[in-house]
Amino acid sequence: MFFLLQIDTPGRSTVDRLEDWGLDHGLTIGGIAIFVIIAIIAINVIVPRLVRVTTQTRLAGKPQEEIEQRAETLIHVFTRTGATLLIILGFFTTLPEFGVNIGPLLAGLGIAGIAVGFGAQSLVKDIISGMFILIDNQYGKGDVVEIAGKTGVVQDIGLRRTVLRDLDGTVHYVPNGEIVVSSNMTQEYSRVNLNVSVSYAEDLDHVMQVINEVGEELAADEDWKSVIITPPKSLRVDSFGESGIDIKILGDVQPIRQWEVMGELRRRLKRRFDEEGIEIPFPHRVMVHEAKSAGLPADVRLARGEDVSLPKGTGPGPDPDILHRLPSEGSEGSQGEGGK
Repeated sequence: MFFLLQIDTPGRSTVDRLEDWGLDHGLTIGGIAIFVIIAIIAINVIVPRLVRVTTQTRLAGKPQEEIEQRAETLIHVFTRTGATLLIILGFFTTLPEFGVNIGPLLAGLGIAGIAVGFGAQSLVKDIISGMFILIDNQYGKGDVVEIAGKTGVVQDIGLRRTVLRDLDGTVHYVPNGEIVVSSNMTQEYSRVNLNVSVSYAEDLDHVMQVINEVGEELAADEDWKSVIITPPKSLRVDSFGESGIDIKILGDVQPIRQWEVMGELRRRLKRRFDEEGIEIPFPHRVMVHEAKSAGLPADVRLARGEDVSLPKGTGPGPDPDILHRLPSEGSEGSQGEGGK
């Protein structure tokens, strides 16, 4: 080892040499290690307070949940990045104490950095994209976003990648450089957006009035009033469907609460529609079963209501199998006159 070579003094025992090295270099290494530890602790104590104060000031007037979300995202990135840089700095600072000349090492790292830079352009792109995502506050931890074709809750965000967890529990690691468009579904507020279909026979004015009443009742409910910003209400007749008329319903709610509000709204609408006799249409299918009756006797086919005058598989003209069974008009008349 380098430090053993440095303290290899002839005529002295190994213990004495280690004591001398410890007093000369060990104290320096220990001081560096203590400094790094204290600095990391200071970062984890001071940075969160500064970030929360700054975020509270810059986002004054925004919902408290959004402010906390933004603060947690920045705290996580700043503390982790600061701790990593301190550890790297402490490592390179202690190398000379072990007899390692870091001058050529840093020069070699610089040359290697240039070579790696050409081969790691995607990594540089990821980091730069991550910086702009944080600066622009495009999304933070806890937001529901769609990025790079994936949708889910942001579990973690850093300078290099974003971690999403979708509704199935699958975790997606998305490099920030792959994010061209980010769609945030829970920034500042979320929106209830659903269509309700009713029968063509219903009075649309009455239906829309009922929908608005249900939305007002939901917004006034003690369990939901703190969640709903704007009561859900009917906006317009959205489309004419195959089975019914679709009515568009919109309303604003607290971030990430739109799905549970829509579920409760659907439940209340179904109950109210049943009370008002409003029909919710559903597709109807009529199945027609055609029996293969071409091979059946003519009298059976006649009893089934089929037309036997032009049977299947024959040319024009009456069916000879049935004609000899049917009495002629002349015979009926003669029999009737004879009876009289």
